[in-house]
Amino acid sequence: MIPKEILKKVKLIEIQTKKMVNNIFSGEYHTHFKGQGMTFSDFREYVPGDDVRSISWPLTARTGKTYVKTYEEERELSVILAVDISGSTDFGSGKYVKGEVIVYLSALLAYATEKNKDKIGLILFSDRVEHFVPPKKGRGHLQRLLRDLLYFKPVGRKTNLSSCAAFLQGFLKKRATVFFMSDFFDQNYEQSLRFLAKKHEVIACVINDPIEENFPDLGLIEFEDSETGERVLLDTAAAYTKQKVKQNFYFQNEARDKMLKKSQVDKIVISTQGDFVQPLIAYFKRKK
Repeated sequence: MIPKEILKKVKLIEIQTKKMVNNIFSGEYHTHFKGQGMTFSDFREYVPGDDVRSISWPLTARTGKTYVKTYEEERELSVILAVDISGSTDFGSGKYVKGEVIVYLSALLAYATEKNKDKIGLILFSDRVEHFVPPKKGRGHLQRLLRDLLYFKPVGRKTNLSSCAAFLQGFLKKRATVFFMSDFFDQNYEQSLRFLAKKHEVIACVINDPIEENFPDLGLIEFEDSETGERVLLDTAAAYTKQKVKQNFYFQNEARDKMLKKSQVDKIVISTQGDFVQPLIAYFKRKK
């Protein structure tokens, strides 16, 4: 049985995100995703006025008659939320931890998808694929996704983006849009993302926390890596510590951005302490 507090939270998130979709987000989503292109449907004989560029020359040569390709518009989109549930998503220095921001982002995109009459699916991953829900429509389906996002308990603690990308590469037969929601604390995933991005639209939603760049003065603090369990004692007031933290932040960002660029994957950066709706809107406007 799902605890009552989880069901209450699902209802609250549903109310909040529906309001955001109706008020500010739905138009940007629809504008970006309308007209998903044309897919091949069938052949028919050429009639005067047809575009000569649509002539199928191989079929024409085989049959001795001129045939053209016909297409139909792809109206139904499948959206996949690829959600990182590794240990690092439990981190946050403000009102929300990274995992909570990801839940709200997922809900926002899910309800925008429903309003656009598209399908939505969910994959939860850590250092392995933990859970997968194929794309479907319907309010009950969306509520199920939210419950899974809030209630599912991962087995793994580390992050493996490649395992998730490889799974989707094998499962998705038709073109889809995949939102990867993660802090991208991983390595050597550019090849698997690049293979996925060749057929599908892949968007990286990078979740950052301000404290990862600028650490406050808290004296001597023992830190534990939420993915590896490794512990280290740091003097957070020391200039050397602050410099190393900032350098490490920029090094990780640079390495991540290079991998995403090699993978030909778009990027949206979202802070745990900022407005997480506006970066999505800015991205969709930029991509018009």
